[in-house]
Amino acid sequence: MAHVENYVKLFYAVTGRKVAVEDMILMSERVYNFQRIFNLRMGYGTREHDTVPYRAVGPVTKEEYESRMERYDKQLKEKLGIDPADKSTEEKMAVLRKYREAEYEKLKDAVYKRRGWGLNGVPTVEKAKQLGIDFPEVMELLQRRA
Repeated sequence: MAHVENYVKLFYAVTGRKVAVEDMILMSERVYNFQRIFNLRMGYGTREHDTVPYRAVGPVTKEEYESRMERYDKQLKEKLGIDPADKSTEEKMAVLRKYREAEYEKLKDAVYKRRGWGLNGVPTVEKAKQLGIDFPEVMELLQRRA
């Protein structure tokens, strides 16, 4: 929390207004949710837009897998209980990618739940009310997206 305390000091230095750490966190949450709502209005800001690039899930190429085969085969064994010995590199890559993409979807679910958003990554009407950003235009947009 030391970094948040630094933001509180900077906020005071810039605005002359004293706030508590909790206030700074709440302001940050409002901004983050409002950014999400703005993105929704612009046609973005849903689950499909929270996908990482194909490259980030890796390995992408056969050469990449084979250059780190020991590591990737170990992941198949330990995380999935799959014996890689009877599979081609392409099959191993496909299995590992499917697993990693599924894990990322679980991560998105957890993040959305913690933020008070729906399963599609859209802030709920209740969350907008809680944060005091329940302007008529915002509420209309969120109700359409619910």
